[in-house]
Amino acid sequence: MIINNSTDDNSIYQLKNNTTIIIDSETNLGYGKACNLGLNWIYARNPQAIIWLINPDAYLFPDSLEKAHHFLAENPEFSILGTIVYEPTGKVWFGGGKFIPKTGKIIPNEFLLHTETSTTDWVTGCSMLINFKNFKNCPEFDEDYFLYYEDFDFCRRYAEQGHKIAITQKISVVHQPSSITNKNPELKLEHSIYSYLLSLEKHTSKLVLIYRLIRITIAALISISINYKIARVKIKAIGKLIRHNCRLGRTK
Repeated sequence: MIINNSTDDNSIYQLKNNTTIIIDSETNLGYGKACNLGLNWIYARNPQAIIWLINPDAYLFPDSLEKAHHFLAENPEFSILGTIVYEPTGKVWFGGGKFIPKTGKIIPNEFLLHTETSTTDWVTGCSMLINFKNFKNCPEFDEDYFLYYEDFDFCRRYAEQGHKIAITQKISVVHQPSSITNKNPELKLEHSIYSYLLSLEKHTSKLVLIYRLIRITIAALISISINYKIARVKIKAIGKLIRHNCRLGRTK
């Protein structure tokens, strides 16, 4: 299945065939909302399915599907499974990592220090397997996120419900990092900072969030004379979080 989040690009229909379903969104919904379209479509038809979310700028190895089904058949306790994600050069990009709520640190690739397969705090949505059998209802991404950290939030929410999350080096994909988002680096940075702060708000204490807000604000103010564009983007992301909370306050 392909979720077409760019409806002005008709080239995607070259891939349509008897085994490939394309679902169009009315507009660019962002990563999480678009994934929810596909997840709900499949769950309504097969709530026992195994889903593999994969970025459009990533690709599987020839035996990847076989390995994934075999792994989850032998390890059905895992609700969310991450894989190793390589860059085209063969370097490990990342697949997931550790979260420290007391400091707000989200540390990638901590799994590399452990065994071939290990439990982890979060895995990347670039290559994420979801075992529907372990969910009473269709798992969904938080639609407060447009881009970045929605996979982190997804993992943390379902981990808090008791779902097991793991990452395995037995399955891997290749990804061209930021081949799409690098087309607009300032917007990429804005989404990244906003979504990071949103994640702290949802999964840490107010004290940690305020501390990180102050650090980002000070860094932005210091860099105004050096790189005004980047400083402006950082401040804009902070303002976006404040407006988000104001909207929530008005709707309560």
